[in-house]
Amino acid sequence: MLMPKRVKYRKQHRGRRFGKATRANKLDFGEYGLQSLEPSWITARQIEAARIAIAKFLKKTGKLWLRIFPDKPVTKKPAETRMGKGKGTPEFWVAVVKPGSVIFELEGLTHSEAMEALRRASSKLPCKTQIIERKEVDYESF
Repeated sequence: MLMPKRVKYRKQHRGRRFGKATRANKLDFGEYGLQSLEPSWITARQIEAARIAIAKFLKKTGKLWLRIFPDKPVTKKPAETRMGKGKGTPEFWVAVVKPGSVIFELEGLTHSEAMEALRRASSKLPCKTQIIERKEVDYESF
């Protein structure tokens, strides 16, 4: 099992899924984004499937940003193994996503294209999501 380059420990506690995202909860790069509405673990395979769905739809237009990274190992013990004998081996990697986290960002597309691309990506993810867009602030009106 391959590990990310900068992980301090090979195994981790499961943790608890509560609270809202305080970081990465706004659009920082693109014009459109896919935002999580519920807490979940998104596996590396699910992220890749969603990324490919967007990339195929974009062809060679627009720009895509991935805002999450699967850096949490999830361990499993083999089937039909007795209790004890320590923690299992890392089987796959997940990104911990809280409500409000921006998962993907897009730029350089029309409104309808961006909506369709993010809709396709959201169908590959295990949590409820919403599509958000950057609101331009008109400072002359103040």
